[in-house]
Amino acid sequence: MYEKIVLVTRPTRLAGLVQRFNTKRQAKFYVEHAGQDFQQFEHEDGAYNRAVDTLRGALDVGLPVQQVDRGLVPTFLFTGKEVVVVAGQDGLVANVAKYVGEQPLVGVNPDPERFDGVLLPFQVAGARAAVRRVLEGRARCRRVTLAEAALEDGQRLLAFNDLFIGARTHVSARYLLSHGGRREAQSSSGVLVSTGAGSSGWLSSVFTLARKLTETTGGVPGETWKLAWEEPRLAFVVREPFVSRHSGAELVGGFVTSDQALMVESGMASGGVIFSDGMEEDFLAFGAGARVHVRPARQRAALVMA
Repeated sequence: MYEKIVLVTRPTRLAGLVQRFNTKRQAKFYVEHAGQDFQQFEHEDGAYNRAVDTLRGALDVGLPVQQVDRGLVPTFLFTGKEVVVVAGQDGLVANVAKYVGEQPLVGVNPDPERFDGVLLPFQVAGARAAVRRVLEGRARCRRVTLAEAALEDGQRLLAFNDLFIGARTHVSARYLLSHGGRREAQSSSGVLVSTGAGSSGWLSSVFTLARKLTETTGGVPGETWKLAWEEPRLAFVVREPFVSRHSGAELVGGFVTSDQALMVESGMASGGVIFSDGMEEDFLAFGAGARVHVRPARQRAALVMA
């Protein structure tokens, strides 16, 4: 069934600085001039590269191993015949999961001292056994709901954690929001749509702010909540809605299902965007008149669990 192993890696902070400033010496000057400890960058870089080298050796299970930089993932042709192994951080797993289809994805924590590893259940030493379980059909996978934003011109964007719909800059986003048979013209800091996996991230910060403001101003505090990763629904919230003669704030949140999609029609002449999982460089333009339909994606991510 499987023909090769694809190992997805990422540049370290040091590698990114060397690429930016051409040499390690110039990168060191920049870091120390900013008052930071360059040795921390070196230690992080060394730990990650050693982990990747060890991981490549551990993945020698009889199939070719192809190492792919995360920058190439959006254009990489996944055929469904690869075992995909990601040498994290968590955000790398979230980004890769959108492109690999429903084939099993093994998240490896290359540096447990630095990375929390919520989406990285395996350390380097356990990666080989995890891959063997996938090859033998014995892997236990968690099916994670993804969000899908579909423009009416056919463009499509998936999200593992969340979608942002709004303006590229800090100006107010103007749009028409439709959900559950209700429609409202709004002006806000944008609309956030979260999956279950993302509900403990950006979405939770919105609820934390709302709860603390309520407590501070004498209101009744609400309960903390989040969606399960597998729940076949999404949650949306409107960020900082502004009430005016031309915009309202009655439709500020709710749940999105396959039968009850969220529709947003842009009223922004320029600067409107839709991006996923905090990756602002991977976006859909959302100019005036464009309409996007958001719902749970048919495709789910399959994260191999320990």
